[in-house]
Amino acid sequence: MGRVGVLLLNLGGPDKLEDVGPFLYNLFSDPEIIRLPFSWLQKPLAWFIATRRTSQSQENYRKIGGGSPLRSITEQQGKALKERLNTLGRDANIYIGMRYWHPFTEEAITKITEENIKHLVILPLYPQFSISTSGSSFRLLEKLWQKNPKLQQMAYNAIPSWYKQSCYLQAMADLISQELDQLLNPNEAHIFFSAHGVPKSYVEEAGDPYQQEIEECTELIMLTLNRPNNYSLAYQSRVGPVEWLQPYTDDAIKDLGKKGVNTLVVVPISFVSEHIETLEEIDIEYREIAEKAGIHNFRRVPALNTHPLFIQALANLVIESLEPSSLTFTQINQMKKKVKIYPPERWEWGITISAEVWNGRIAMLGFIALIVEMITGHGLLHIVGILQ
Repeated sequence: MGRVGVLLLNLGGPDKLEDVGPFLYNLFSDPEIIRLPFSWLQKPLAWFIATRRTSQSQENYRKIGGGSPLRSITEQQGKALKERLNTLGRDANIYIGMRYWHPFTEEAITKITEENIKHLVILPLYPQFSISTSGSSFRLLEKLWQKNPKLQQMAYNAIPSWYKQSCYLQAMADLISQELDQLLNPNEAHIFFSAHGVPKSYVEEAGDPYQQEIEECTELIMLTLNRPNNYSLAYQSRVGPVEWLQPYTDDAIKDLGKKGVNTLVVVPISFVSEHIETLEEIDIEYREIAEKAGIHNFRRVPALNTHPLFIQALANLVIESLEPSSLTFTQINQMKKKVKIYPPERWEWGITISAEVWNGRIAMLGFIALIVEMITGHGLLHIVGILQ
């Protein structure tokens, strides 16, 4: 088989406060994040938005320690995965490819080609597939493959989603149990799964399997947990005026408070690492909402990070993917779609927001609408939304 490599894919985030501005610029320079009718407007607008948003975004990152821990945690996951594979008699080089910050996916691919990897396992650190997370990274990789003859000679296995992996489910159940067992009356706690949301149109019009996979994953975790607790699922981080997957996390918390729920155990189901959505949005914003709703015992299950069972799950996925596969990037990203989501046509323009910068909250919509109205004569800004 030759030298084996494992490429871990993730979103990326600013390591320190000084990185926030450049990170936002990289994010909004991507036509998948902001869709405009004229490509020449992309970078000037990205600069304008990043400049206007940097201060407020820095404040949110300051609340969680001055930067995103995503890179550090992903590196720890990669190291633990390599060690686990070694104990299982498998040697593999681990690479990290972030979508919007260092180490970029392009940087990882450069290393992979330089080190003469013969078989590559591409493993997104998103348990559930969405066209806007794993799908976005796969589209980027597809472009890189098309441009590089050396990559075209490399065998690869891309794993679209892996939420049914038994060790992953056991790891999630273990973390929930640890939190429940700290309570005086653990069976009375309401288990509240919070997943990052996506626009409803992605599911209904583009055929994104994300909602189905999230719902099925929730049920599988509860079956693995095997506890009598009541549970529910909601979606966080919605932005813009379009309809996102419901129920919304903030509304659902308020409703549970009205129903008399006093103990809430929040499970970040679509995240495997701590980042701004767990540390700031859930731990700070949603905790405040819960307190106001009368839920005074608010607990949050930690992200998987380097949980031994989670690392075992990743190792199992790698080992199972060592045989070459005929599944290509194009096949993975082919949705049963009624409308074309990607690449955007000239008339498909608007703004979309990434998970790591949910705190942007569409502050620049008025400005963008004004620019587009001046250029095109259209007064309505079409919001399409995206999860990265």
